Amino acid sequence: MAMLPITPGLEAQLRAWLAEDIGRGDLTAPALTGADAGAHWIAKAPGVFCGGVLVEPLFRLLDPRVSVRLLVADGEPVQAGQRLLSLRASAAALVAGERTALNLAMRLSGIATATRALVTQLNGTGVRLADTRKTTPGLRLLEKYAGRCGGGVNHRLGLDDAAMLKENHLAWAGGVGPAVAAVRAAAPWPARLIVEAETAAEAEAAVRAGADGILLDEFSPAQLLALVPRLRALAAGTPVVLEASGVQPEQLAAYATTGIDLISSSAPVTRSPWLDLSMRFDSTPA
Repeated sequence: MAMLPITPGLEAQLRAWLAEDIGRGDLTAPALTGADAGAHWIAKAPGVFCGGVLVEPLFRLLDPRVSVRLLVADGEPVQAGQRLLSLRASAAALVAGERTALNLAMRLSGIATATRALVTQLNGTGVRLADTRKTTPGLRLLEKYAGRCGGGVNHRLGLDDAAMLKENHLAWAGGVGPAVAAVRAAAPWPARLIVEAETAAEAEAAVRAGADGILLDEFSPAQLLALVPRLRALAAGTPVVLEASGVQPEQLAAYATTGIDLISSSAPVTRSPWLDLSMRFDSTPA
């Protein structure tokens, strides 16, 4: 199961997102009576649940006495009408945090659901599905967590995580060799170096330069069937990760037969709908 540590930085984000919605105070609070209330979440459509790990730390910011019982773990499939979790806190806290908590979980569950659909197409092939840096500003950590919950793997989290030399780097540096040499001389030794190649010549130059990974952008399956064995032979046993990008979701099976290691796709983040979830107050004590 994917893990998401609740770091001080993430807790600060949760606090800021609550403040965005609550503003100067919830104007409906005077209508709420009683100290404690119970509620539960249900799925209104089938999919893969994600975001339950955020519920307790988010509502704890509104009521330190909150209790949450997860009935479904992040990454598990759910059906329409299924209960996902139960929680108990002051009614004012439950109402104040409801929209922020549900918005996050619906967004993340949509990404996890879309990722799972693509990963299923790759089952048994040995090819993994990786995410990209096409994420919503402020939500990258959570959106990449949702991808892991859907069965994908994370690509680099940011520019300081791994070096990826793209077309502009290669053009401004004077080619693959000079660009790789410059980064190797400056980057810390654990950092991986990836070269995005748009031609077979660039891919071969990247292998010769000692890149750890080659991102093969917008090659057809037929082109990769011919190119991948050449790159493996050129690497002469040195491990190099070969990754295909620019792949349409309906083409995954064809690309998985070419001998590559990874397919990267932004589709689960950029194209996925939210998974509809709802919070209902319990009429009897929890």
